[in-house]
Amino acid sequence: MKTKKKKSVWEYFVSAVIVFIYLIPIYVLVVMSFKSVTDGSTRLSLPNTWYIGNYSKALMDSGLLQSLLNTCIITFSTVVLELFFACMAAYPLARNKSRFNNTIRMLIMGVMMIPSLSILVGVYSTLVSMHAISTYWGIIVVSVAFGLPMPIFMYTNFINSIPESLDEASAIDGCNAFQTFFKILLPLLKPVTVSIVILNGIGMWNEYGYSLYILQKPKMYTITLMISQYFSTTSVNDLNGAAAAAVIAIVPIIFIYLILQKYYVQGQIDSAVKG
Repeated sequence: MKTKKKKSVWEYFVSAVIVFIYLIPIYVLVVMSFKSVTDGSTRLSLPNTWYIGNYSKALMDSGLLQSLLNTCIITFSTVVLELFFACMAAYPLARNKSRFNNTIRMLIMGVMMIPSLSILVGVYSTLVSMHAISTYWGIIVVSVAFGLPMPIFMYTNFINSIPESLDEASAIDGCNAFQTFFKILLPLLKPVTVSIVILNGIGMWNEYGYSLYILQKPKMYTITLMISQYFSTTSVNDLNGAAAAAVIAIVPIIFIYLILQKYYVQGQIDSAVKG
């Protein structure tokens, strides 16, 4: 019993240290967002005077609101398309055991290992020839292509854990393959679906590399590109304004996670057990 208690104490201590390390950048970000430019206090100290002008300036900036709208449209469209194509591809990969399907799964795993920025030049040249620069569909198509492997992998493993007897029972009841998937299997995929929504949604919300090259018009900027405008090479950087804009960008993600966290945790547990 004493050994277990000592082990628990160390586990809690290590967990507390990890949480503390993660919270430091967020604390600095929030504190800086409430400081004025003339506040000479250190990054870790509280503001001498709590200043909300950074938030007022950011919210009154039409560019920030437009960038939030752009980010919402791109993130929502990307995640929905990834979920649709991933689950439709995972179902036959999981249910049809063949050498060809095993090869396809290996190729999908291989694509996950390729850094997306390593082929930026080729992708950018293709988008230019297709007149897809500074368009929603240009960045969405690219993001879906790079984001599909992980959802396919997760859906395939999850469907593999579901007994095939459910498919056979639905077939006896007169259901075809599409009806079996949408009426029987899809409701069972809720935990892993929420996990994909959170993981890929956050990744798309924070995406910067491809957006920087594809979304070149200011009216098409996402929130990450808009925040980068607070940093200038020719004048003084507005660090406090950037911090306020970053806090505004973080709030929707935290809100969505708090709503979906129950399903996200369940999905992570199921994926670990069934994967």
